[in-house]
Amino acid sequence: MTENRPLAESPGDRMDVSAILEPLPYHTALVDYLKTREAELWKWFSSTTFLDEYAANIRLELLKSCYRFDPADHADLYALVADVQGRLGLTAPVTLYQSQIATGMNASLCYVPREIHLVLQGPIRATLSIDEQRALIAHELTHHLLWERQDGELLVADQMLNAMANHSRAEPSHLESLRLFGLYLEVHCDRAALAVSPDPLAAIGSLIKVETGLIDAQPESYLKQSDEIFGQAEVKTEGITHPESFIRARALKLWADRGSRAAAEITRMIEGPAELGRLTLVGQQRMADLTRRVLQRFLTPRWLRTDPLLAHARLFFTDIELEKPIPAEDRALADDLEGVGESLRKYLCYVLLDLATVDRSLEQAPLAAALRLAEELGLGEMFLGQAGEELDLAKRSLARLKKESATILARLEAGATPPAEV
Repeated sequence: MTENRPLAESPGDRMDVSAILEPLPYHTALVDYLKTREAELWKWFSSTTFLDEYAANIRLELLKSCYRFDPADHADLYALVADVQGRLGLTAPVTLYQSQIATGMNASLCYVPREIHLVLQGPIRATLSIDEQRALIAHELTHHLLWERQDGELLVADQMLNAMANHSRAEPSHLESLRLFGLYLEVHCDRAALAVSPDPLAAIGSLIKVETGLIDAQPESYLKQSDEIFGQAEVKTEGITHPESFIRARALKLWADRGSRAAAEITRMIEGPAELGRLTLVGQQRMADLTRRVLQRFLTPRWLRTDPLLAHARLFFTDIELEKPIPAEDRALADDLEGVGESLRKYLCYVLLDLATVDRSLEQAPLAAALRLAEELGLGEMFLGQAGEELDLAKRSLARLKKESATILARLEAGATPPAEV
């Protein structure tokens, strides 16, 4: 039996609950996308009728599949949950259950509006210390808090994404949006343990004991193991419903040490670089915006706005704005490429290569302009490699283009006619 000794702490040591409930950037962006781009669906999934249907059979199913803890017989367990409730500012009535499934350990929340139904599975009470139980309960109760906050926006988004992902015409972006939504939700709820105790070790101990079943698992050792993994490679989660335990443990430590300043590092662990085959709905929107800005930047010089080039740009965006192009000195475009993976960088190089070859009357000048922009964006060598392969250019020709591109463009911007082939 593990020692049920609470940590010594003062209420002032705990993380502010309002900070814990602050929406994660991914969730905020996805909710905004769904409310704007799928307004009718959002309205339907937000309806009271839908929520009533969603919750109708929960209580009966729990009675069929679980043992219900009676408050009179299990006053200590209800007192522990009430303690965590108070720390999180929750007042909804609680019913506790023990799952009849005997294998493994877990805890889960069965959501019913304005009611908390918490299910324990396996020997949770015999394996986890009181502090670890608090951390586990805080995680599950935070699911309820997040479902109910801001008129249930995250619940609506979750239900919409599940419906989209299970549709016969679901696209990879729907599946990836749902996957990341759930992964971020789990690390968000993990963070709630810091409202119970500022020391993340109790939450990490709870996580490892539930995953492994070990009574004597040591959270300090597991943090060292996690640090060793990240010391050897740049890692992102491959989880489907939950991030890997070593990522969740690291995220908890980062939040305890850095607070909101941990967001960028946690994003790298959950999402990694954006890749072409794994874009979310929000990621697609951001990539479309990035493509639009690349087109605008390329077409900034007046001499490049020929009919063929303008027509090609409008194949991407019929409403592309060319009267207010992105100025060359603006670094925001290059900065936004920092989180973009290799496949999307190659895609942007191909966009530039198309622009460079669509108007043959300009000879090599658009290729020089495309190379200049590629270099500004940190894509110079990749662009030259693709240009050599796709246009069958010898290395000598590419080297000459790279050497003379600045001179070619300076003459054109001074009013000269486009040069012949390099």
